[in-house]
Amino acid sequence: MRPFLTMIDLPPFWLAAHLAGVWVLALISPPLFGEVGDWLGRSLVLLGIGVTVIAVLQMTQHRTTVIPRRTPSAIVTTGLFAWSRNPIYLADALILLGAVLWLDAILALPLVAVFAWLIQTRFIRDEEARLTLAFGPEFDLWAARTRRWFGRQ
Repeated sequence: MRPFLTMIDLPPFWLAAHLAGVWVLALISPPLFGEVGDWLGRSLVLLGIGVTVIAVLQMTQHRTTVIPRRTPSAIVTTGLFAWSRNPIYLADALILLGAVLWLDAILALPLVAVFAWLIQTRFIRDEEARLTLAFGPEFDLWAARTRRWFGRQ
């Protein structure tokens, strides 16, 4: 991949691109959610931002990278990471869903699923492979008890 494309092939770029798609589709979407959508959408955006900040702080506390495709120096399995193996990606999806509701863009709802698929195929699977190589059984135990997106098994 070309250097510029590699530089922008990061989850925040994909989130911004999908948010732009939500905005465009909001221009042609029929109104559906109203004030409830405004309130719920803003709440989800704020929740997503909060989850991102907390997850980044937890990763920083464990002195490991938050940058995809870099080799992790530690595995974080506590805090938010006890409930999601990918809380930052989950937060991105919450922000995107919040934007759909807030902007009353029902036609953009499929973009949330497209975003989740894209993140899972372009980033999560590679990250899990790196974690398996770096931490082996410790990652396997965490993966067995914590779902990729959200929940405990």
